[in-house]
Amino acid sequence: MKKISLTIIAFIMSFSSAMADEGMWFLMHIERLNHRDMQKMGLQLTPEEIYSVNNQSLKDAIVQFNGGCTASIVSDSGLVLTNHHCGYSAIAELSTAEQNHLKNGFWAGSMAEELKPESLYVRFFVRMDDVSKRMLAQVNDSMSEKEREAALNKEIAKIEQENNEGGKYTVSVRSFYQGNEFYYFIYEDYNDVRLVGTPPENVGKFGGDTDNWEWPRHTGDFSLFRVYADKDGKPADYSTDNVPLDAKYHLPVNIDGVKEDDFAMILGYPGRTNRWMPASGVEQNVNYAYPAWVEGSKLSMDVMKKYMDKDESVNLMYASTYAGIANYWKNRAGMIEALNEHKTVEKKRKIENKFEKWAKKKDNKATYGNVIDNINNYYNLTNEKAKQGNYLLGVLRSSKFAVLPYRIGSAFKQYVGADAAERKNMKPRLEAIIEDSYKDFYLPLEEEVLAKQLGLLASKSNYSLPELVAEVGNKNNNDFSAYTKAIFDLSIFTSKEGALAFLEYPNEAILESDPLLKLSNQLLDKYRENPENLVQPENDFEASFRLLVKGLRESGLSDIKYPDANSTLRLSYGKVRALPKDMRNDADQNNYTTLKGMINKYKPNDSEFDLDQSMLDIYEKKDYGRYANERGQLPVNFLTDNDITGGNSGSPVINGNGELIGLAFDGNIEAMAGDVIFDKDLQRTINVDIRYVLWLIDKYSNAKHIVDELTIITK
Repeated sequence: MKKISLTIIAFIMSFSSAMADEGMWFLMHIERLNHRDMQKMGLQLTPEEIYSVNNQSLKDAIVQFNGGCTASIVSDSGLVLTNHHCGYSAIAELSTAEQNHLKNGFWAGSMAEELKPESLYVRFFVRMDDVSKRMLAQVNDSMSEKEREAALNKEIAKIEQENNEGGKYTVSVRSFYQGNEFYYFIYEDYNDVRLVGTPPENVGKFGGDTDNWEWPRHTGDFSLFRVYADKDGKPADYSTDNVPLDAKYHLPVNIDGVKEDDFAMILGYPGRTNRWMPASGVEQNVNYAYPAWVEGSKLSMDVMKKYMDKDESVNLMYASTYAGIANYWKNRAGMIEALNEHKTVEKKRKIENKFEKWAKKKDNKATYGNVIDNINNYYNLTNEKAKQGNYLLGVLRSSKFAVLPYRIGSAFKQYVGADAAERKNMKPRLEAIIEDSYKDFYLPLEEEVLAKQLGLLASKSNYSLPELVAEVGNKNNNDFSAYTKAIFDLSIFTSKEGALAFLEYPNEAILESDPLLKLSNQLLDKYRENPENLVQPENDFEASFRLLVKGLRESGLSDIKYPDANSTLRLSYGKVRALPKDMRNDADQNNYTTLKGMINKYKPNDSEFDLDQSMLDIYEKKDYGRYANERGQLPVNFLTDNDITGGNSGSPVINGNGELIGLAFDGNIEAMAGDVIFDKDLQRTINVDIRYVLWLIDKYSNAKHIVDELTIITK
């Protein structure tokens, strides 16, 4: 991990007149809270042009991509632009060893050639509204947290029913500020989404794990898809009769480029921040939860890589899973270092000490007097449980056969107990589940990763273990190799054939004695376990955390003015902003990188830094066309100081005129603590320059017909 002196860099950056704007803001509040500030920084749009319920606006071009990323509509024919890593699993699914679109890239020559993954959707945001008063009227202070949750869920069901228009829309009621406010969001989902184009992996993932979260970057992290609808423009399941979506609004593309202090806003679906997390929660993550996550992830990566490097078909099977684990492995390692460097626990504790003084005042004591004690007590009781939970999560996340037997076994239990008529009805559905569940896995990899993860769990946990894990670990000095081999050999769940055979000859005794099912059940039960001694402390913690946030806002002791991210549409704004000069970057200013810098990183036959000959040839010719900057360079990536987090991947970077200038894909490791504490000096968003995207499509991939779909803006 690269060490960095935050004090020195913060001192250097204090001379900059530009300041990052903290916050991930609701679009409906832009006019009241942010618009004047945004205008001063360079915004030319009205609030109505950003968010309107009745008229087209920017929000109509922003979609949530497959539930975990963001994308934007960039043509009137439903063309969708997102990150390469957001489309990674779909691209891998559509690839074979013979036609490896992930490795070699893919460009549809026409709409008829676009490829449909099995499961991929985009979600359009329709509108939102505040229902805080209505929701909070359903609860009172005498309720337990479970009673409160039940009352809130009952009202949520009513709100969703009132607003879904007979199933036309998806309605989601979400809590904010730890349950002190509530808003509902209305969405429209489109499930026919097809791959249009992707650069080869050595461009879309250039730099691999080495460059992940680092600057300077040289990554072409983008891919293109298209949304299809029925002939009336409505959502529809895949059909050859479907037509490209006639988009309500699409983003125009500006290719004039960016410079220092240019206004930049990002709209997207940030997944999760914890800016309101108490000091003890941060301390638990740094000392217990995250180290376990990092260790478990690295173990999984090492096992997977061994098999992936030997066989390209195995590589394709596990590419997406490996990439996800690797991303968060580096993220959590960076979080530990950054949170310690920032002294985040100490800073939060100082605020909480001030809060305690405020809470002990006569008028506040009855409501807030025990808040900090309850919070600290809960974290003290759950530190070891949090550590074990992350080792367990490492098992469940990396091993298909830690979870699959539990999931199918539950259905098999119902099947065994059913009569002949019920079984006949159940059988086709179970066969479909089995067919889907046993795709794309390599048994030797699965066996080894489960054995290694169980060994890690048994050797590192100071909390009660699943009975089988403790028993086998004690007998074999935490070596699970022989045990895992034996249960894989004996189980009906390690092959599609075994699972299908059970449907033909269902037998309760076989099911109950299956060793892999027993293990899977115990792992999941332990992960979900809530011991009796934690029931009341957890209740007190949840109530107290809600009161802490309420009290911090009421007292003015917190300078946070926005709710934590939770995968709802947000806007952040800032500027193009350099980091201090880095000798690894050939660009004249350290707010962008160039193709020359990418070529300088080139390492033949290296899995992370290799390039094909066509890229080297086109670089020698300097055939950049209209995508070059004023110095004749081809810009690749650039920096802004926007406030983003996971889920913002693929978010459009938009200038003050509402035009697309780039695509967000990463943050910088110096600000890795950003999910918990915002650093106005170090926080950066790393973006793909839209000129590089278009050059890759047009010049490098000879797919100019895609560029011709776009609305290009230039001086």
